[in-house]
Amino acid sequence: MSYQWADCERAFIAARYDRIAGLIGFIDWLFFVPRHFRAHAVKRLGLRPGQRVLEIGCGTGRNFSHLRAAVGAQGRIYGVDLSAGMLAKARALCAQQRWSNVELAQEDAAAYVAPEPLDAVLFGLSYNTMPHHLIVLHQALKQLRPGGRIVIMDGKVPSGMGSKFILPFGLWLMRHTMLGNPLIKPWQDLAAVTDDFEMEQFLFGSWYVCWGTKSAGVQMDALPYATERLIAAE
Repeated sequence: MSYQWADCERAFIAARYDRIAGLIGFIDWLFFVPRHFRAHAVKRLGLRPGQRVLEIGCGTGRNFSHLRAAVGAQGRIYGVDLSAGMLAKARALCAQQRWSNVELAQEDAAAYVAPEPLDAVLFGLSYNTMPHHLIVLHQALKQLRPGGRIVIMDGKVPSGMGSKFILPFGLWLMRHTMLGNPLIKPWQDLAAVTDDFEMEQFLFGSWYVCWGTKSAGVQMDALPYATERLIAAE
């Protein structure tokens, strides 16, 4: 049997995340997000104190404490998200913790430009939710310094015989919650445009962290997977 995924309009995605902004902790529990998964993904960014990092799909800011621990008070954290509801939670968190080095923007990540070159980019459980993920990846790489690292952390359908039983439920659950497309393979997208690609899987392959480094000689006008066609379709 062949399964398909129908992408939603970005306004619909933003509205969905506005509604579930207060439930992200519960959703982590519902989806069995592994303990220390977020901290582990941030560790793979290879950040140092004073550096600049962007989180795409920063949501309510659940990764900010780990990012701030990595870059320190002298570093800079940028977060971009479509959802006003998510960002309201993130801003409240930053105010509560008195983090003055976090700058947030409500914007499509495909159009977002950070105020300065970036040392690292994190897709925090967001890559699968963006219908134009390849365009967003292209935009992120353009802003990354040579030698900078991109990390994608997300869930996926485990490989093997069990996947044919899990996939139908996964499609149904995603349509009613996070709107993340379980049929795409972000690790292939990232591996195609970065050097030193690596990937780790957790909880029997249900979760993963993958990362790669921007080459000094990468040509950003030649991404594979028909990026030009996707841009034209916007």
